[in-house]
Amino acid sequence: MLSSKSKRYLSGSDWVINTLDYMMKAITSAGNMSQIVLALDSAIDEAALRMRLNNFIKEFPVLQGNVTRDYKLTPYWKIPEKAEADVNLNVYHAEGPASCRDVLSLLGQNANTLFKNNTEHLAFYLIRDKQESFFAMNFDHRLFDARGAEAFLDLFQRCLADDDFSVSGDICFTSSSALTGWMKKFYAGRNVNRKIIALSKSTPEALPLPSGKKKSFRYRLVSFDADETKRIYDNAYNEAGYLMEMPYLLSVVIQTVHELFRGRARTASSYLVPVSIDMRPGKDAVQELFFNHVSYLFFQAQADGTDNLKGLITSVKQQMYEQVKAGFPSDLAEASLLTRIAPLPVLGKLLHLPLKGKMATFVFSYLGKNSQQLPEFMGAGIKNIFHMPRVPVPPGLGFFCNYFNGQLNLVISYLEGLLQNKEINMLEAGLRKRFGAGQV
Repeated sequence: MLSSKSKRYLSGSDWVINTLDYMMKAITSAGNMSQIVLALDSAIDEAALRMRLNNFIKEFPVLQGNVTRDYKLTPYWKIPEKAEADVNLNVYHAEGPASCRDVLSLLGQNANTLFKNNTEHLAFYLIRDKQESFFAMNFDHRLFDARGAEAFLDLFQRCLADDDFSVSGDICFTSSSALTGWMKKFYAGRNVNRKIIALSKSTPEALPLPSGKKKSFRYRLVSFDADETKRIYDNAYNEAGYLMEMPYLLSVVIQTVHELFRGRARTASSYLVPVSIDMRPGKDAVQELFFNHVSYLFFQAQADGTDNLKGLITSVKQQMYEQVKAGFPSDLAEASLLTRIAPLPVLGKLLHLPLKGKMATFVFSYLGKNSQQLPEFMGAGIKNIFHMPRVPVPPGLGFFCNYFNGQLNLVISYLEGLLQNKEINMLEAGLRKRFGAGQV
């Protein structure tokens, strides 16, 4: 086990994320990035934000690191002695009240903007008018997963709120090259391979990718107010059971996507959806801010059974129980350590081999309650928080849910040209109808 301030070995999950980043840079406009957005109820001081943000960022040299390999061929994150580059903060001023549509369009453009160089992994955006503002953080998924990004912003928020609150980014990362225990890894790989074989018996349906490279992602934010959110969570309890929001939300999304395929007159046999799950051990909160601590569950739904919501929820829950009981998420994390010896281009090709290159119908994530604990950001009240991720291609389509301050948000992320505008409208209308929420 290595303890180092200048080096952090990458896990198998980290290396898969790096591979997706490589693939996305090759075929879309940018890499494996995401954006977290804070909607604020008033304007905030640009100069003060830049100063405080710059000071905070420079506490963490890990933010300006990069991937390399050591003499054992194990990939690691090389961390400089100190963070020297100033914060990348971009500010937009609106003359009058900014419309939600215009703001989301601008946020979408920012979410597709490449970082300046190989050592920049964060970019910030402030959109403000006289009445409100939006603060967004673009982050490199090689450095943060979604929960880590939320927790990092929460840490900054706590520093803003309390001048006596101190934080040190002088972190001694504990990691392992994981070049031992090969039998354990191979057994885990065997179990994962069995799961892939079982899934491949029915090739999942996926939307055909549009031609051309360097395409951007588009976004649709579907927000539910407090009354609608309560109704949705009550439905989840009644239909799926206590703390079973994820199976309920996923099942409704599957039904709505099935309607999309029917609208295209496509004959589908089954759908496949990977769902990320948090694997943080909870040992060191600061270290666990950074890098990827996720694994995945895979859910398969037969197309001819999607109209039965109760049956679909039961199937999703059963698949979840079976995979957790079998230790599949842990096996996947363990087996993925074997992939690190493969160069990124090679691993990218290997990921396309199973399931005839159709890696999924869409991806899904439910973050649950947001980790932001304080109600204000630089004196402005936080009205909402949501995520705008770019999605691996294929499938180029994802649904991302989070809960903040009594509101459920669902962001649809899709590759430019994958969906027509009338289809994205249909998806939103279908979700609202099935959730029992009002139309916009």
